[in-house]
Amino acid sequence: MDAGEGRRAAAAAVRPATDEDLDELVAHIWTVAAEGRSLGVEVPFDRDARRARLGSTCSGESSTVLVADTSASGGPGLVGYISVEIAPYGVADIGMLLIDGWRGRGLGTALLDAAIAWASGAGAHKMALEVWPHNDAGIALYRRAGFVEEGRKRRHYRRRNGEIWDSVLMGRPLP
Repeated sequence: MDAGEGRRAAAAAVRPATDEDLDELVAHIWTVAAEGRSLGVEVPFDRDARRARLGSTCSGESSTVLVADTSASGGPGLVGYISVEIAPYGVADIGMLLIDGWRGRGLGTALLDAAIAWASGAGAHKMALEVWPHNDAGIALYRRAGFVEEGRKRRHYRRRNGEIWDSVLMGRPLP
């Protein structure tokens, strides 16, 4: 990461999402989903239902949504988020995104570190995720954070275009 990229990463504060953030987050989900390569959700989707689900995750007893917010440093506002949901058996499932132009700048690491800290503090014993096998940057990020590949779902997800994609299952024990 060069000095400019480090400044961009430092320019974002990671904080819990609020109800006021939900419309912007749904818009970002739409934008990234329209790229068609990194999210499970595809466009079009029900924005109101997605907003309600995010709101429920934000206010859940065993879940949270953390955002990367650049507004205090003059940036465009929210540029990404990570959601964490702890199952009754103690595993914290995560999902995250960063909008184009803010990837590869250290913000994924900042979000992931904050999610790991939150999940550890909330009593989870492990974190888990699914990622597309072609998402090299995501897989590298998760490996740097201590996640290992635990398996694959082969030919599991049918996409709207008819393709059937695998997913990589990754996990990381928590202290």
